[in-house]
Amino acid sequence: MATPTTRRGFLTFLVAAPTLTVATNLSADALPSLPAPADITDLGDLLILAVAPTANMLVLEVKPDGTVEFQLPRSEVGQGITTAVAMLVAEEMDIPVGKVRVTLADARAELLFNQLTGGSNTIRSVYDPVRRTAATARARLVEAAGQKWNLAPAKLSTKSGKVVAPDGRSLSFGTLTKAAASLTAVGSAEPKSEAEHRVVGTAQSRIDARAMVTGKMKYTLDLEVPGAMPTVVRRPPTINGSVKSVDDSVAKSMPGVLAIAVVPTGVAVMAETFGQAIAAKDALKVTWNRGTVDDLSDKEIKAKLRAAALPFVVPPLLTQHVDGEFDFAFVSHAPLETNSAIADVRPDRAEIWAGLKSPIVAKQTIAATLGLPQDKVTVHVTQGGGSFGRRLFFDAALEAAQISKAMRRPVKLMWTRVDDMRHGRARAASHHKIRATFALGEVLTFEHRVASVETDFRHGLGEILTATAAHLPVGGNLSFAQTVFLTTVKVPYHFGVVTQLLNEVPLRMHTGSWRSVYSANTRGAEEIMVDELAAKLGKDPVAFRRQTLKTDRQRAVLDKVAAMGNWGRTMPKGFAQGVAFHDEYKSCTACLVEMDARDPKNPRVTKAFIAVDVGRPINPLGVQAQMLGGLTDAISTTLRAGLHIEKGLPLEGSYSQFHYARQRNSPPQVEIHVMPANGEPGGCGELGVPAAVGAIANAYARATGIKPRSFPINFPVDFDPFPR
Repeated sequence: MATPTTRRGFLTFLVAAPTLTVATNLSADALPSLPAPADITDLGDLLILAVAPTANMLVLEVKPDGTVEFQLPRSEVGQGITTAVAMLVAEEMDIPVGKVRVTLADARAELLFNQLTGGSNTIRSVYDPVRRTAATARARLVEAAGQKWNLAPAKLSTKSGKVVAPDGRSLSFGTLTKAAASLTAVGSAEPKSEAEHRVVGTAQSRIDARAMVTGKMKYTLDLEVPGAMPTVVRRPPTINGSVKSVDDSVAKSMPGVLAIAVVPTGVAVMAETFGQAIAAKDALKVTWNRGTVDDLSDKEIKAKLRAAALPFVVPPLLTQHVDGEFDFAFVSHAPLETNSAIADVRPDRAEIWAGLKSPIVAKQTIAATLGLPQDKVTVHVTQGGGSFGRRLFFDAALEAAQISKAMRRPVKLMWTRVDDMRHGRARAASHHKIRATFALGEVLTFEHRVASVETDFRHGLGEILTATAAHLPVGGNLSFAQTVFLTTVKVPYHFGVVTQLLNEVPLRMHTGSWRSVYSANTRGAEEIMVDELAAKLGKDPVAFRRQTLKTDRQRAVLDKVAAMGNWGRTMPKGFAQGVAFHDEYKSCTACLVEMDARDPKNPRVTKAFIAVDVGRPINPLGVQAQMLGGLTDAISTTLRAGLHIEKGLPLEGSYSQFHYARQRNSPPQVEIHVMPANGEPGGCGELGVPAAVGAIANAYARATGIKPRSFPINFPVDFDPFPR
């Protein structure tokens, strides 16, 4: 393994192989607001800082057939990062995108913090390192060709996977890879300037699209690991309950049953088929110990949250004001692929396969739990069938390892849909209080107090935040949650003195980062208040936002969406438009929707218009897909989708009960405009939800005259999961 070859510290790894492998302006009508912490240093900045020491430890291999394989130390869960990375490699190496194969790297402990996928950070953090790695590989191939022809590399060019000489001679990358592998003296190379880009910024179909739609994509349960048999778990009737006693006499004699074992999370059953395993699981007679929140239901949780909301600083005495209080329910991540994992645990080693967004922490935790050295645990990262933050936690991988150890054989573990929704992670419920004061047409203060059930960050992000604490733009001994909150959530408007404070209630429930984490609820509620402020001031919602937004870039996005959606057009009774804006991850977006709410109990978004500025879009099609996904999440959780908690357990256990948007709930017309490239890439994966939440809620209010205060809007208080 080579040492750094330049002062820039670019790490080049040469693997002993016969192929080349490179491892490596204020508006005059607004009262200015001070920058928020997230304006100074956001969560993405902290993540980039944390991974900097190992950012260039990337592996790229040129194969003899001319294809290029890149090992991506991130997780692909449907967000399209493998396509974007393939485009970056193709751009720098002058090869077709179709000749780049992006694989997901196994857990690599030496990467420290550099294998966590989250915070809309992948492209922001790998943009330069991937380009530099590919540029270095290209430089070595050119050098190898120059030596063969006795020509200076500066006289050679590359095109379509070949090195080309001035006289027209060419050598394919595949024929040069063996010679290039020996050129250890060649250091790092500078990537192309953005002006030279011919691939980056163009619309590209996903490299994995065909495999997805034809069923050829291999997800965890599609893998064939010798000896791994179908396994399910009988889980407690409440969150964090445990087994007191079990009678498995009937279950173990049922057809196909191979093994039964008690584990910390319940009773595991292995059989020849999943159907047999589920049937035997249901036949178990289990007595359970109490869980951690058995006495809590929605009513009690809401009361705890309301009591935990911190007080306002500014009393509404000599100024006019607008107050609002909002409640948001728990929400399931509900990915199409439920939790699953394969584990083969032996006395001296273990091997795990799962869709993981924090594989290093998974590897460390599994090793400690099994009592094995970390270097004896191999963790393979598989393609994930959706995540939305869910796969930051490795619950299934750890559980599969525990079951395999107990049963002394490989297991193929599947969580049922009921398991996934009732015992999986969920977005924490939250309560919001907002007060805005104003005078003479200007907003003087804007205070937001958030009380939330505690969000669990024990998946690696907490360690990253600890390591980068010295670089936080705020002082004090902040919790992980407060750090995430302050480095993501910010008001994009000049609203005078702005304060946003979070207080969390430590309930031992299964929570986790859900797409947009705190921003979906916090900024969604704020955008509702912006509309209500505009009404109090007698101003149009778009004009008011335009007047108070902080930058020209933000106003350009708002102007674009207002033009796209023909803002202000006359609409029939029961129909209305709604608009909202959001800025996060060095990106910004505006959303405008039209809604048919003639039946307030069954409203439908009929049209949606989105404008988005992500700095430098790598793949505009990918950006559009992310924004469409954010819109769909917002339609779901704003109007109908949530979890009811009854005596310590979510009641919803299927898509028929958790009302995520169907086709009939989705707008027939959606237009998404990606603004022209400018600057460095910003984040995109979580950007689209908050503005869409605000726009949908605002359209509902304008169409019905009802101010929405509890979400989802149509969420029955008395929910029966099994109606007769």
